[in-house]
Amino acid sequence: MTISVRKVAALGLLGAVLVGCGGGADTASPVADRTSAAPTTEPTAAPGAKPAKPAPAAPPTMAAGPQGRTPVYERRTGRGTEKVVALTFDADMTADQGPRAARGERFDNPELIATLRRLKVDATIFMTGRWAEEYPDQVRSIGTDPRFEIANHSYSHYAFAEPCYGLPTVAKPDMAADVRRAFDSFRDAGAVNVVPYFRFPGGCHDDTALDALAPARVTAVQWDVVGGDAFAKDPDAVAEQVLSGVRPGSLVVLHCTRSAAPATERAIRRIVPELRARGYRFVKVSELMRAG
Repeated sequence: MTISVRKVAALGLLGAVLVGCGGGADTASPVADRTSAAPTTEPTAAPGAKPAKPAPAAPPTMAAGPQGRTPVYERRTGRGTEKVVALTFDADMTADQGPRAARGERFDNPELIATLRRLKVDATIFMTGRWAEEYPDQVRSIGTDPRFEIANHSYSHYAFAEPCYGLPTVAKPDMAADVRRAFDSFRDAGAVNVVPYFRFPGGCHDDTALDALAPARVTAVQWDVVGGDAFAKDPDAVAEQVLSGVRPGSLVVLHCTRSAAPATERAIRRIVPELRARGYRFVKVSELMRAG
């Protein structure tokens, strides 16, 4: 598969962060609890006890491709697709950006999360493990709020195929481990609503990467609408780009990175009411995939 990226302008390493923005086989689900084991027998309910609530349905995933290759999802398709749209936000931070955060650069955007809550918008946050380590309290808050789900954007935000906007590259033997390390970071922060979806940094991928990620047992999630919010200063321009691209079943990529996507929160304040006025309903990726 050739590299799937919408914009090819070289923006430098920080721009690359925002575009699209143990190595052995792992037989466990990437979102399973690492310590708990399933009981071998059904517990006996006490007399008069209320029946237990059914366990929530597992997030839907796509079947693996040839030779177990990681599948790729871009949008919901099919006749009669209702007016649903998934807004996704990449929470980007590379493994080597800790010193910049220490100097005060903000890679988070709590105002955006607050606006999504206020507007009652369900959304999926594609988060890097390094971001989760930097902002564990926010990860816990997002990852325990039923309005949101956390998906994987790698630990390092290094490229899984090259060339990819000048990003350093993850070695093939380390790709699955990089993804598992990010899932570990989410759990360590206390996130609960974690789904087995993965977004390639920069959107860059090829067959080698899809093969290498097979042990991680994730569905790769791309997009069909680029928000264009990286380095954008004009929220109306971002809103126009999203509004002009959305179709029933669309999957939109935006960013949750205050320092380098400063217009996103203001753009959302326009995007959400205008799409609702057109009859759209906002869903998480898991709902979009389940319905499709």
